[in-house]
Amino acid sequence: MRPSLESLRILEMCVSTGSFAGAADRLALTPAAVSLRIRSLETELGQKLFTRVGRRVVPTPGAMALAGRVKQALDGITEALDAFQAATTPLRVTAPPTFAGRWLAPRLAQYRAPGNAAIELDISSDIRDPTAFDVAIRTGRGGWDGLDEYPLMPVDVTPMLAPSLLGNRTLARPEDLAAFDLLPHPDWGKWFARAERPMPDNLRFAGVDYSIFELIASAAVSGLGVALLSPTLFRPLLESGQLMAPLATVLKGPDWYFALVREGDGRPCPRGFCDWLCAQARQAPA
Repeated sequence: MRPSLESLRILEMCVSTGSFAGAADRLALTPAAVSLRIRSLETELGQKLFTRVGRRVVPTPGAMALAGRVKQALDGITEALDAFQAATTPLRVTAPPTFAGRWLAPRLAQYRAPGNAAIELDISSDIRDPTAFDVAIRTGRGGWDGLDEYPLMPVDVTPMLAPSLLGNRTLARPEDLAAFDLLPHPDWGKWFARAERPMPDNLRFAGVDYSIFELIASAAVSGLGVALLSPTLFRPLLESGQLMAPLATVLKGPDWYFALVREGDGRPCPRGFCDWLCAQARQAPA
C-alpha cells in the first residue's frame, strides 16, 4: 500500500521543522493530527520514522532520506505548476501611455516569457487595486505600500523643438528660450535650476496645456513650441530629425520609472519580467 502524498508532505515538514508542533503550525493542523498521521505512515511503511529523545522527536536516517526525496518531488511539482500557470495565464502589465508606446512596446518582441505566456499590456495609470495587474510601471520616488519596487531609470527631460521653429534664430543658452513659445510642463523651473540659470521673467507659454507627453511631442513636431521631453523615450524623433535638442542640459530625476509587483507575489513570471526590464534599462538606448 502506497502512502498518500499528504502523509509524505507532513513527514517532510516534520523533518524540515524538527518537531511535530512546528509542522502542525506550518500546515495549519493540530499537533495531535500530525502525530496520528505519522503513526499511520509508520504502519503503512512498516518501520519507525521518529524516535523520542526526552521531549524531542528525532527522525531516523531512513526518514531523513525519504523526506529529502519527498522535498525534491514537491519542489518539482511546484515548478511544474508555476510553468503551467505561466503558460496559460497572460502576464498583465500596465504602464503610462508614452512609456508603453515609446520604450516598452518596441522591446517586447525580445522578451521570452516562460512557456511563451502572452502579455496583456494596458495603459491604465491606476494602481489602487493591486489585484488588477501583475506588473505595473509607474513614475515616482518610491515608497508604494504593499508593492515591491524595481528601479528602472530616472525620468529625464530636455528642451526639444522642430528645426522649422528654430529657423534663423539661435538657441545656444537657456536664456534664448525667451524668444520662443514654450509648451507648458511642470518641470521648466527645475530644468532652469539644473542648468544653473535663473528662469527668465519674460518666458512665453503656449495657451494649450497638453495632458500627456505624446501630445506634447506631437505639438513640438508641428512647430507649436519648445517642449520639455525625454531624450530617452523620444530618441527616434531626434534621430529622424523631426525634433532637435540644441541645449546640453538634461534634467534627470528626482522621479524614476519603477516596475512594481505585489509584496509576497513569488511567482517567477512577474519577477522574471521585472528582471528583464531592469536589464533592458541598463542597456544602451535602442
